[in-house]
Amino acid sequence: MTETNTRVLLKSRPEALPTSDNFELDRRPVAELGDGEILVRNVYLSVDPYMRGRMNEVKSYIPPFVVNEPLEGGVVGQVMASRNDGFSEGDWVSGMLRWENYSVSDGVGLTKVDPGIAPLSYHLGILGMPGMTAYVGLVGVGEVQEGEHVFVTAASGAVGSVVGQIACNLGCRVVGTAGSDEKVAFLTQELGFDAAFNYKTVDSPIAAVRRACPEGIDVHFENVGGGLFEAAILNMRPNGRIALCGMIADYNTPFEELPPGPRGLFVLIGRSVKMQGFIVFQHPELCKEWVVRAAGWLREGKLVYRESVAEGLEAAPRAFLGLMKGENFGKQIVKLADE
Repeated sequence: MTETNTRVLLKSRPEALPTSDNFELDRRPVAELGDGEILVRNVYLSVDPYMRGRMNEVKSYIPPFVVNEPLEGGVVGQVMASRNDGFSEGDWVSGMLRWENYSVSDGVGLTKVDPGIAPLSYHLGILGMPGMTAYVGLVGVGEVQEGEHVFVTAASGAVGSVVGQIACNLGCRVVGTAGSDEKVAFLTQELGFDAAFNYKTVDSPIAAVRRACPEGIDVHFENVGGGLFEAAILNMRPNGRIALCGMIADYNTPFEELPPGPRGLFVLIGRSVKMQGFIVFQHPELCKEWVVRAAGWLREGKLVYRESVAEGLEAAPRAFLGLMKGENFGKQIVKLADE
């Protein structure tokens, strides 16, 4: 193929908050296909907070990005050529591919998607990993039940906004936090949250959570860490559950500089509170269950979904940096090409 493939490389590993200097554009011819391979024209690219951890050279549940190689992320794309019996030209697929316009893949980890059930970009958000994460954390780990009190941090984001809506649809009282008054209004006026507050303007996270959750918290979905996490712990009800999804407040802080904490862990003992971290793809059956359930809720108008869209592969680093600063509103994606 004579097309030029533009790629975004990890030029260097950031020491704290990433900058544009950590990325580099690269152009080269599209690779030729080997036996068993397919060529995918990438159309939508996902940027997500967990990618910050992959920029560090540390052992984790997923390998770190390689310096001077393209970054990886969730992609929706179309098969342009195939030498793999499992895929045909024209198929739409989703999975982990590299930050580039064209990817050559052996098909492992790629899933065919139906462009008729929802907009294609939804397979990177509400029908993809963020939506699955919300469902696994709230239903699988949090074991949420009708009538319970649910608290969600980063509630206007790709994961948190889905967590809150699932809880609302299951008959829970739902409270969330967000970083602007506009986002708070979105939670209560469009998503159906019972209460929400701007964590950037409160005098005390503990007092703010207590006011918003006067009867305490049965299930807490944690995305942020820091003072809000401590406030949630101190307001947990007996036999409550905490689903640890993310700690974005700490992602850019070197390990040696992390503050001690969280404080208040004694509450977990006296109130028999369970706290558990999780990795979404360790729960494949719940992920499949979510796609079916979410598609139905979307058809019924029971899910609201918002995206922040950046245009062009060159915008991917800027979109990622904005995500780390909370500049996105809803799921952050990058549109690489027209469908």
